Amino acid sequence: MDLDNVAVLVEAVQAGSLAAAARRLSITPMAASRRLTALEDELGSRLVHRTTRALSLTPEGEAFLPHAQAMLEHEADARDALRPSSAGASGLLRITASAPFGRKVVAPMIPAFLEANPALRVDLLMTDSIVDIVAEGIDVAIRIAQLRDNTLIARRLGDNPRWLYATPDYVARHGAPKRMAELAAHECLSVTGTSHWPFIDKAGKLVHQRVTGRFSANSLEAVHEACLGGFGITKLSGWNADPDVDAGRLIRLPLEDADIEPMGIWAVYPSARLVPAKVRAFIAALSERV
Repeated sequence: MDLDNVAVLVEAVQAGSLAAAARRLSITPMAASRRLTALEDELGSRLVHRTTRALSLTPEGEAFLPHAQAMLEHEADARDALRPSSAGASGLLRITASAPFGRKVVAPMIPAFLEANPALRVDLLMTDSIVDIVAEGIDVAIRIAQLRDNTLIARRLGDNPRWLYATPDYVARHGAPKRMAELAAHECLSVTGTSHWPFIDKAGKLVHQRVTGRFSANSLEAVHEACLGGFGITKLSGWNADPDVDAGRLIRLPLEDADIEPMGIWAVYPSARLVPAKVRAFIAALSERV
């Protein structure tokens, strides 16, 4: 199958018209039309309904499009494997990260990363849900969790220390807990479904402290905002809360008898075999940042 013909289909769908696809591919509109026709002839199916200004996929086109995208991605990965490291990465890099980490850490580094890799495009999916990276076609997922160090599917990028935080106003009104047990007397702001917070006591033992509060949310950013509103105590990663601490909006609340269970920042990808250059380049750049 001629991948030049496949590229016309993919670009036309992304750009919305054959004319726009032709501009992206630096060919004439007539050449783009001929390539698409050749692809349809080879497959024996009409893939798009097209006019001079727009197009829409047929059911057959919708079924074929994911395979077309995968073919182009595989070609790009194969070329990347042979490119000198100084040439930079290319193709489309799909990343997923939690909303807070994506907004505060990943997104700010993307402009410089793309400038260093001018042939690369990035699609960032920010969600607090765990994404099936294989099913969703994700190249790399950034997860903050307790994962075993399995180099076949993941790479630990760094530590992710977490702390308890509250506003100065909350501490003035309710005081600051000094020990784990004292959290029972406070409004603890948690992610939906959380009833205990994990701590490591001074003996190095994992302890799950029960916490309660009148507010929870399925979004860590919502919990963070409630904490900034002075409603209670929550636990946040240092990279997430440090700007608020520096600005005097939040206070870190250390405990005498325990620390919050530490986590790591991990880059997770489908396979360690033939990792694309674009994934290696992104992981290297993110490692430097964290």
